[in-house]
Amino acid sequence: MIKKQKTITESSIEMREMVMPNHTNSHGTVFGGTVMGWIDIAAAMVAARHCGHPVVTAHIDDIDFIAPIKMGYHVLIQASLNFVGRTSMIVGVKVTSENPTTGESRVTTKAYLTFVALDDLGRPVQVPELTPQNAEEVRRFENAKKRVEMKKKIREAMMKK
Repeated sequence: MIKKQKTITESSIEMREMVMPNHTNSHGTVFGGTVMGWIDIAAAMVAARHCGHPVVTAHIDDIDFIAPIKMGYHVLIQASLNFVGRTSMIVGVKVTSENPTTGESRVTTKAYLTFVALDDLGRPVQVPELTPQNAEEVRRFENAKKRVEMKKKIREAMMKK
């Protein structure tokens, strides 16, 4: 039985990768597409954990590549829900790289992804509500809600032209 409400902590995940030569470009830094793939996988895992259904990526919003990640570095991908609608979920992802020799770390990438939950026939299905538990989670929830509203307004404005 899927719960009607869930907390952000219940579905949040962390995963790690190590940047190998096959992940890197001619500059010795990881390909942006590789990072995007890691982000999509982590976010999909969060969305599926929250809703208990298969999910599909519906939208990738605001992916920011802040700093490069070098070969040999360790990568921490942290993903958690920011907002849920009726059938969709917005997942925030933060990528941090770590120099394994010095222990120095820095945020390298941030992104927001929207997923839709699907039933066994591939149709959108309702997802559990999200219950933020602290001030930071409430702030992220409210910011994501504003992004959804702004995206709707932009879509409507574009359709009028």
